[in-house]
Amino acid sequence: SDMKAKRNRGFSLIELMIVVVVIGILALIAYPSYLQYVTRSSREAAKSELLHIANQQEKIYLNSSSYATDVTAAYNGRSDGGLGKTNGMSSDSKYTLSVAPTAGPTNIYTITATPVAGKSQAGDGNITISSDGSRTWNGTTW
Repeated sequence: SDMKAKRNRGFSLIELMIVVVVIGILALIAYPSYLQYVTRSSREAAKSELLHIANQQEKIYLNSSSYATDVTAAYNGRSDGGLGKTNGMSSDSKYTLSVAPTAGPTNIYTITATPVAGKSQAGDGNITISSDGSRTWNGTTW
């Protein structure tokens, strides 16, 4: 008669522990890369939003011969209106938006996106776009 040992098809505890350790190591490597990716994509979204606001400013200038100076007021296409960002934040709420006229009352502007403290963008540096076309992030051109 065949007295073959019944084959156990489960996992031993040691095999399970090895799998858990390997998954832990992979997570340790992948998580910082993921955070960098999230930060970078939020920065790119903010840049895109600044470009959109700068385009709005140019439309406003065509209608009014001056730029809007209020981020939160409703957009009406004229300089006496605003830029329509009612909460003063970027769409993902990771940046605070501000507009500053420089050199003359409203002939030149700089729009700045400042990272909100405590969010994933904190410490990532300010992003700016100006009416002369200059764009900076963390002091470098983008």
